[in-house]
Amino acid sequence: MTAKPARLHAVAPGAPAPSEDDALDAVFAALADPVRRSILAHLAQRELLVSEVARHFDISLQAISKHIQVLVRAGLVAQERTGRISRCRLDAGPIFDAAVWLNRYSKYWQAQFDTLALWLEDIERRKAARRSPARRKRGDTRRVGKRNRAE
Repeated sequence: MTAKPARLHAVAPGAPAPSEDDALDAVFAALADPVRRSILAHLAQRELLVSEVARHFDISLQAISKHIQVLVRAGLVAQERTGRISRCRLDAGPIFDAAVWLNRYSKYWQAQFDTLALWLEDIERRKAARRSPARRKRGDTRRVGKRNRAE
């Protein structure tokens, strides 16, 4: 008789689903740690056993397991167990949700970049006007030194 893999859930069966804000908070909190981001990068390549994930780090298997549990609770990793074997795979859905949330602010940042571009263009236009040979031909005396003025 073969044991059927048991899927671990981020939320206990029968418990209410976390709110959108709670889920987003969990994703950002999970992504805040460089070890967890690195774990996600490894899982983006392929499904891995917890022990395979741990080989990439100079920390204990227990510490890796704790990091993975944070990722599971955030919904970023799906973990399946068959006996003592635990497989992990990336679930990028919550990352997409976080990207959508961040994208709400892209209009603000785009407006800031557009304003910056206008300022930079204005600065360059003024610099070019000061260097323009046409201004020197018209007898512009602003750059004449003190010695030349006395003559």
